[in-house]
Amino acid sequence: MWLQSVLVPLLRLYLCGIKVLLYQMFNRSFTLPAGNEREEGSTAMRKINQECGQDRAEFVFVDLTSLKSVRQFAQTFKDRGLPLHVLVNNAGTMLVPERQTEDGFEFHFCLNYLSHFLLTQLLLDLVKRSGRPGLCSRIINMSSATHYAGVIDLEDLNRRAQYSSHAAYSQSKLALVLFTNRLQEQLTAGGFHVTVNAVDPGMVDTALYDNLWTLAQMLKRPVAKMLFRTPAEGASISVYAATAPEMEGVGGCYLYNGQRTQSSDLSYDSELQARLWKKSCELVGLQEA
Repeated sequence: MWLQSVLVPLLRLYLCGIKVLLYQMFNRSFTLPAGNEREEGSTAMRKINQECGQDRAEFVFVDLTSLKSVRQFAQTFKDRGLPLHVLVNNAGTMLVPERQTEDGFEFHFCLNYLSHFLLTQLLLDLVKRSGRPGLCSRIINMSSATHYAGVIDLEDLNRRAQYSSHAAYSQSKLALVLFTNRLQEQLTAGGFHVTVNAVDPGMVDTALYDNLWTLAQMLKRPVAKMLFRTPAEGASISVYAATAPEMEGVGGCYLYNGQRTQSSDLSYDSELQARLWKKSCELVGLQEA
């Protein structure tokens, strides 16, 4: 039981990591010619305004480990009466020790997926109204190559039976791709001018890896200097998905290094997409659309 629940997810996740590193070793990073903390966000806002010479960028804090905070943020934005042309669901955490959010959800599941699911649903009507023919609104979900190692346990999404941070992280990233595909299918069927894509930034040298085991941390430092991408390079794929003319009207894709790539076979399972959608609506207290 321990081997299946803990060791196997660990090995599958690190195997995904090795594959990504090998790819990045022999392929040039996709780049374009932008934090989860209040001060980082404020600093980014000031920098954008200084570079543009206009005070048009704003920063509003939202705690994605709190469904209450997500709801307050969504209502605050809607009260502004502004259109919403681009929504990038980018926040995430990786391999944190077992812990629960204030709402009782497993940390990876809530921060990486469930709060993004709720935020998107709360803002979706606004996103739909903002899109028009030839200028679709765009939703971008930040996934990871680790989704290939992910398994969705609909009976234990909070991983309480046998906890593995590796399995929890991979599950959350797979959930985002399943959500992406399901949402795009619904939007297309409804005739809305909105596209939804999942993006993979590759392995990026950020604090996301601070929870690796000590040995893995030691091995990571020299490798990261040579093979990991910079934060700017990692962000470029989201910017590309949000702004590139060639992505106009293109949805339901998994993008890696600027290319449309096949996501995991499991991510195309329409029955699993529907069941996860229904379960997610129940967990956040929404009626299923």
